[in-house]
Amino acid sequence: MLVLCPVVSQASDAFDDHVAGILVTRCLECHRGSDPSGGLSFENHDAFLRGGESGAAVVPHDPAASLLVQRVADGEMPPPVKGVLQTIPQHEQVILRAWIAQGAHWPDGRTLDLYEITTEVRGGRDWWAFQPVRRPSVPAIQNPDRVRNNIDAFVQAQLAAEHMQSAPPTAARTLVRRLFYDVTGLPPGQHEIEHWCGIINESSPAKRPEVIGTVIQQLLDSPHFGERWARYWLDLVRYAETCGYERDQPKPNAWKYRDWVVEALNDDLPYDQFILQQLAGDETDNPTMQSLTATGFLRLGTWNDEPNDPQDYLYERLEDMVHATTSAFLGLTVKCARCHDHKFDPIPQHDYYRVASVFWAGPIHPRSSKLLGGPTADELGATDIFGWTDLSSSPKPLRVLKYGDRHQPLHAAVPGPPSFAPSLFADFADPPKGSKTSYRRRQLAEWITRPDNPLTARVCVNRIWQHHFGEALVRSPNNFGFKGEQPTHPKLLDWLAAELVDSGWAMKHIHRLILTSYTWQQSSVHPKENEYTQRDSGNRLWWRANRRRLDAEALRDSLLCVSGEINLSKFGGEGFKPVISQEALEGLSKKGGGRVPSPKSERFRRSLYIYVSRSLMPPMMNTFDQCDTTLPCAQRDVTTAPTQALAMLNNAFVHQRSEALAAKILSMTDSADRQITLAWNLVLGRSPLEVEHDLAGRHLALQQQRFLTLSESELNNAGTVQSARPSRRKTSSEERTLTSLCHVLLNSNEFLYID
Repeated sequence: MLVLCPVVSQASDAFDDHVAGILVTRCLECHRGSDPSGGLSFENHDAFLRGGESGAAVVPHDPAASLLVQRVADGEMPPPVKGVLQTIPQHEQVILRAWIAQGAHWPDGRTLDLYEITTEVRGGRDWWAFQPVRRPSVPAIQNPDRVRNNIDAFVQAQLAAEHMQSAPPTAARTLVRRLFYDVTGLPPGQHEIEHWCGIINESSPAKRPEVIGTVIQQLLDSPHFGERWARYWLDLVRYAETCGYERDQPKPNAWKYRDWVVEALNDDLPYDQFILQQLAGDETDNPTMQSLTATGFLRLGTWNDEPNDPQDYLYERLEDMVHATTSAFLGLTVKCARCHDHKFDPIPQHDYYRVASVFWAGPIHPRSSKLLGGPTADELGATDIFGWTDLSSSPKPLRVLKYGDRHQPLHAAVPGPPSFAPSLFADFADPPKGSKTSYRRRQLAEWITRPDNPLTARVCVNRIWQHHFGEALVRSPNNFGFKGEQPTHPKLLDWLAAELVDSGWAMKHIHRLILTSYTWQQSSVHPKENEYTQRDSGNRLWWRANRRRLDAEALRDSLLCVSGEINLSKFGGEGFKPVISQEALEGLSKKGGGRVPSPKSERFRRSLYIYVSRSLMPPMMNTFDQCDTTLPCAQRDVTTAPTQALAMLNNAFVHQRSEALAAKILSMTDSADRQITLAWNLVLGRSPLEVEHDLAGRHLALQQQRFLTLSESELNNAGTVQSARPSRRKTSSEERTLTSLCHVLLNSNEFLYID
């Protein structure tokens, strides 16, 4: 039994160490604020002693006479939830009785706060994610042959603690392919694989990291790096080029924001500037057309120009901007506090409205603008920019709404950041004299990018890690709160966060560290796979690389790459509209009326440049888990469904790539043996094994015989989707035969997966 120390000098410590947590966890949810339950407040000593409607809650030195003890013992407090008793554990009841018996000492000036500590039901301001980032010391090296940089030291330390070892290094060919896909989203050609594998394999063990580092640097310097990594950011900020809802109108010039992201990533724009320009590019000291374009971030959400209630919809617009901002940059679900205090994180309702006030000066009213969801060209000061600016430097106050109901306004919210980090808490200042904007967005951006903000750098490096490894260190990348995942390697996360800030917020520095680490370069196959899977099925200790399937964009781009059709020379510009089958168009209210595919030359561009219509995405992209654009998406679903195999077998786009690949091979050789070798070279980046060559030869012979026996009408329908090729040219049985082999290779796991 725990008995509190009766020594007066230790009474304050006893209260904080034992009693405060119980009162905060069990009582304060209901007994606080201006209208506490039963008139009883537990927030401070005077209110506590004053009691409530039933009288005094405690009688100091007499637990038996105290209503608090009686109600708790009878199971009346905390009140039942849906008829289920919420009994306080016996050891906590003992502590309360002992505390009251000793006089119910309450330290002078001590105020209880619902969010002061983390409990079993809620995260407090002491939650790990809200603590300052402090660079931890690097662990002693456990396995020198498996440590390339400090990342590996942290990973190896935890593996050693579990008596486990990381996988052996991956083969050179696999490593080169993994590098190209990870950094650029494109497959390496056979000549690139052979070139780099030759250099890597011929290098001494001591020289190998330097050679790999050269490949990494060349890929990071490639303009295709920004195209690949921009896609992850566009998912996160709900990028689309239309408004959604029934009419799904275009958002003029939204593509310019996409191009800004690509350019910013390629230029390694420091992450603090990356944030500042998106939130307040118009409020920077020297705004440019580019920084103004960056503010398109705020306008990317859905837009309803005919809401049922325009005044209610105004608050929907605010929620979109608050959610996109706080989830992307802070990894918090602040929008949950719109109608009430956050149920799990230290975000009271007034914090939501403090952040929402930042955007209150902008044109958020559904009928205030000719350009959907944002300022007019005159208001913005530019005719062809998709951006944001304030329409007033001193907007009317935004009021906190009781239960989120605009008909029940409460006090005015003071613009400012959330309060989860008291040392960073401050109200925002008035704008400079003569300013045309409120400067609230700039102040929010500067608060987010403070080096001592505990979330910003952690969230950023966690996202970079996620897309290199397939999973993040914090496996709920948009939720660092109480309901999110704990980091697998807390010290590594903080070391990377500190490294990002100390490097001047250089994101490519973090990419380089990860890619040069042994942890990233290890094999996806482990000698003790079965044993380790039983112990750590989620690979949270990073004891091997994760095998990953190509995502929708990488798959489509790869199909175009191997067929030799992809257009990699055109960067940026308006998105192209791909061909979509009539069956898919039938689902639209307009049945595709007015939707004309772009010219063929445009349709072979990278998937990043597909015109993103909220109501109509290419079915194949959706089949392979392209994300919904309605809300921010930090991590796409990765599903395995029969429709994916059926799409690869039957989709017109895939068949057309098989045909193009076959035609390319036939233009290079008429030798069946050479055709087989070229097919493997182009699709898989290697030569076929002897057994593979033999099987391919048998396949070609059987298919050739089959096609020779088919009628002309049967040939026209063999191996292709006829509706996609209404004017299909006449092809020979030889070309059809080779097309079938190419189609088999494009459906192989080796093509579809990255080891």
